[in-house]
Amino acid sequence: MTKERKPYAQLRSARWYAPDDLRSFGHRSRTMQMGYDHADWQGKPVIAILNTWSDMNSCHSHFPQRVQEVKRGVLQAGGFPLELPAISLGEAFVRPTTMLYRNLLAIEAEELLRSHPVDGVVLMGGCDKTLPGLVMGALSMGIPCIAMPAGPMLRGNWKGKTLGSGSDAFKYWDERRAGKLTQAQWMEIEGGIARSAGTCMVMGTAATMMGITEALGLTLPGASSIPAVDANHQRMAAQCGRRIVDMVWEDLTPAKLLTRRNFENAITVAMAEGCSTNAIIHLVAMSRRAGAACAVSLDDFDAFSRKVPVIANVRPSGDKYLMEDFYYAGGMRALMARLRDGGLLHLDAMCANGRTLGENLEGAEVHDADVIRPLDQPIYAEGALAVLRGNLAPDGCVIKPSACSPDLLQHTGPALVFDDYPALKKAIDDPDLDVTRDHVLILRNAGPQGGPGMPEWGMVPIPTKLVKQGVRDMMRISDARMSGTSYGACVLHVSPESYIGGNLALVRTGDLITVDVPARRIHLEVSDEELARRRAGWVAPPRRFERGYGFMFTRHIQQADKGCDFDYLETSFGAPVGEPAIF
Repeated sequence: MTKERKPYAQLRSARWYAPDDLRSFGHRSRTMQMGYDHADWQGKPVIAILNTWSDMNSCHSHFPQRVQEVKRGVLQAGGFPLELPAISLGEAFVRPTTMLYRNLLAIEAEELLRSHPVDGVVLMGGCDKTLPGLVMGALSMGIPCIAMPAGPMLRGNWKGKTLGSGSDAFKYWDERRAGKLTQAQWMEIEGGIARSAGTCMVMGTAATMMGITEALGLTLPGASSIPAVDANHQRMAAQCGRRIVDMVWEDLTPAKLLTRRNFENAITVAMAEGCSTNAIIHLVAMSRRAGAACAVSLDDFDAFSRKVPVIANVRPSGDKYLMEDFYYAGGMRALMARLRDGGLLHLDAMCANGRTLGENLEGAEVHDADVIRPLDQPIYAEGALAVLRGNLAPDGCVIKPSACSPDLLQHTGPALVFDDYPALKKAIDDPDLDVTRDHVLILRNAGPQGGPGMPEWGMVPIPTKLVKQGVRDMMRISDARMSGTSYGACVLHVSPESYIGGNLALVRTGDLITVDVPARRIHLEVSDEELARRRAGWVAPPRRFERGYGFMFTRHIQQADKGCDFDYLETSFGAPVGEPAIF
């Protein structure tokens, strides 16, 4: 059945190009200045390609070629492609953290689309914060959009051993600190752990968010797990270009595509894939951009975690495989087919290709049942994440139980408190540090405002003294995030954060802290009266910024449980922004 086609006169770009007036003369003549002719845009949708490439984003180093392939697809479908560069958030280089700038990318994406004569957009991203930021901006803008995930890099290799980016860096760094690796061996690992273009090839935040974006229905089927340097990735890029043109003619906007059922599918997939803890922050923020009817919360994640097992045997939750193996095993369509067969997905949810999720999963197969496990043979019986609450985190905190030592899922121990990362880093290497594996390491002032930007400091290093004793995991608590490539008993995203007076600010070294993951409880074993006395003596730290973007950030950033979006960017903040005036 042929879908009704939107008239050309109703396209946004026609407001710029079609009128017979002086202003449109300027638009047309300046477009011709770049070598284009009337035939390039007349009667066609204008497609923006938001490209987050830069020379300082190794994960996106293949994007200069991919943007040409997207353009080819747009041209084949009768559209007019225009590349619009957006801020590139290379996780490996941007400091103090790319999370400080995710919302800036969301603002840029929204305003680039609103201010230019574009009818639809291809979102090119993958490295941790780029897809969330691009999607947030595109949802707020509201024009048809499709995501082109960057794809994971190839497996790392060292002396015949498979290396996973991030995860093995942490693992072998501990071996180096324990004196079990030479400098020469460490440098060999350095040269073998990241061998191609693409994102981290473990189930870190990048792979997690690419999978979530597919589960939402914002990519083409199977797009999220194709390795970046596979020829299928090139073809997928061109397919994105072709599809977005049809989406414009069909007027398939995010508002018509996304419902709460799409977001529930995304949570389900996140749990099953052994997702990064960062998934909660990003998906909460994305859902709140889609509107109140779509909004999800920490409680939703915890509810789904109790019924959705981890079936992607991909590190760090898994014990062996990487994203390349996941792709060969059938990829995201195969994982979702497992979930479909278990009745865990809303199959009527719409997707960017105009079909339902159920239709898109027809014919999906698992080719390696050890990589993508059956539901009754999971690598972890519950979902990847758990949300804990208690007097230490009234608004919640997060742990990834699938990636920590089982004996630490119920633990009580004395706190060892650090107020900032430099103090922590100095103490960790002190051979005389008074610490045992039973201690609970506390890092505070590392949240959205305290970091600033909530850096990935939450995988607090094991003290060198204990590493040399063979300790590889212990309980750690912070208001920071951690890399999705990380692992261990790390309680994260404590909310409210310590920097604004959350109860984490009141913990003292020696206080007993109980973490009980099965009971979803975290408790500081201190009386309410004593906490009140400590609060009366607490002094707020000075503001981080007195000017610039950071000034705006610290005055409008919300806490982790609300997705760390700016308050004024959420859909509920005010009326939708209108189209720009053209005079």
